[in-house]
Amino acid sequence: MKSKLTAWREQCDKVLSHPVFHDYRTIMWLWLALCVFMVIKHQYENNFLIFCGVWDHLIAELPMYAPYPEEYEDVNHYGPAFSLLIAPFAIVPKPLGLFLWLVFLVLFLFAAIRYSDLTKYQRLFVFWFCTHELLNAMFLSQFNIGIAAIVVLSFTMIERRHDFWAAFFIMLGTMIKLYGILGLAFFFFSKQKTKFVGSLLFWGVVMFVAPMIFASPEYVAGQYYDWYVALVEKNADNIDSLATGDMADLSTNISLLGFFRRTTHQLTYSDLWIIIPGIVAFCLAYLRRDQYKNVAFRQMIMASALMFCVLFSTGSENSTYIIAFVGVALWYCCVPWQRSGWDVALMVVVFIISSLSPGDLFPKAIYRGFIQPYAIKAVPVAIVWFKLCYEVYTKDYRSFERTRFTAGCTL
Repeated sequence: MKSKLTAWREQCDKVLSHPVFHDYRTIMWLWLALCVFMVIKHQYENNFLIFCGVWDHLIAELPMYAPYPEEYEDVNHYGPAFSLLIAPFAIVPKPLGLFLWLVFLVLFLFAAIRYSDLTKYQRLFVFWFCTHELLNAMFLSQFNIGIAAIVVLSFTMIERRHDFWAAFFIMLGTMIKLYGILGLAFFFFSKQKTKFVGSLLFWGVVMFVAPMIFASPEYVAGQYYDWYVALVEKNADNIDSLATGDMADLSTNISLLGFFRRTTHQLTYSDLWIIIPGIVAFCLAYLRRDQYKNVAFRQMIMASALMFCVLFSTGSENSTYIIAFVGVALWYCCVPWQRSGWDVALMVVVFIISSLSPGDLFPKAIYRGFIQPYAIKAVPVAIVWFKLCYEVYTKDYRSFERTRFTAGCTL
């Protein structure tokens, strides 16, 4: 006689085996439906007003990083080059612009994963696992969804020896939100390193001067300096957010750095005591040059980079975790061996604590009283990252035959 657990799993497998769950169009239409839902719920999302202001202030040659309380709350922290990307969405009515902006972001990430070199089953796993976190990211309309897409595309372009376009995506992300520099983590996998470096320089210059089409060179150059100052000040504010005791401030620095600082807030120390060991742990994987030829090993470097930038950044927010979640999904589904029951359990914990907890389905008392004040959202993702580091240090990826995704990643 079958146990209730076995019967439940068989029923779930039967439901999930339906063709609708294996069709890319299902995901695409679901993600587009989320865009409609978000526009109905947030017609004038504050962050989108900030983004539109980047373009408006460029045209008027006004300071991009000054407060404009009559227009929106908070201030801009995106680079001057972002003005050109947001321009098509800023010149139309705000509800339409917000909708088109969200559509652009979700289709950008969809296309990046869809046209990657992942297998169909791996793509589908990433799509479904990240859908709820995508919704979390859409609430603030930020470019984090685009950053996840940029990192995946940078990796894919290097894999396909399109280094010129890999450099384009890396510099695009870097000149908008700095996170795009993660693409440099794939430099050692490039077969055309000289062309890659030259392309980075080319696109860096192009994107630096591109805003000068609409504003004076002196103004644009000054805004790049102001951007640097704004980021330094923002980093200091994120570190000190706990001291205010304001719940709104606790929406920033949701990272491994924030976790340690909030659980040891009576101690005075520099975040470098955590960041430097993290960088060392990330870079140790590059010593295993004999593993470079295995695509699964290279994919683990991509997954590691996606998680690292969120875990070790004081600017991490709830909406930033779409970047890390793509990395977590890749960690689970891209290895050439079958994941253990402990790995499955870890994924469940990541989904519940790091994705569901900020939402309406999770008990608010637990979230506001424990998870948010101590940045617990970062902890399950950090555990995945530490396990990934251990695997890339110790596993011989060449000794495994690549198994089917359905065999290695059955839930």
